[in-house]
Amino acid sequence: MNVLGRPLQSCSTDPMTGWTRNGCCETGANDRGVHTVCAEVTEEFLTFSKSVGNDLSTPRPEFNFPGLKPGDRWCLCAPRWEEARIAGFAPLVVLEACHMGTLEHTALGHLQAHAVE
Repeated sequence: MNVLGRPLQSCSTDPMTGWTRNGCCETGANDRGVHTVCAEVTEEFLTFSKSVGNDLSTPRPEFNFPGLKPGDRWCLCAPRWEEARIAGFAPLVVLEACHMGTLEHTALGHLQAHAVE
């Protein structure tokens, strides 16, 4: 289910995202990062994420990771999204594709304030 209480929608298949790499921001017991926020990344967010130790823009072919560019949709870790929100760098989110587990890390109102139109 998504944060709106409806069936979870796909976030992205190009690039392929998700903890299980199925395009959805699903989570599970082994997902310590809680990759539940479907975000549309921005240059500002990518710079912020890199500055706090998570470089999402550099390709990592050994992990089949293309590197993200502004406008890509990606399943972000909920705590990182909340950290970016507090710092003023939160990217927009696709509410229908954000897993309900996100609400353990941020309020629905915060997500709604950053929702893709």
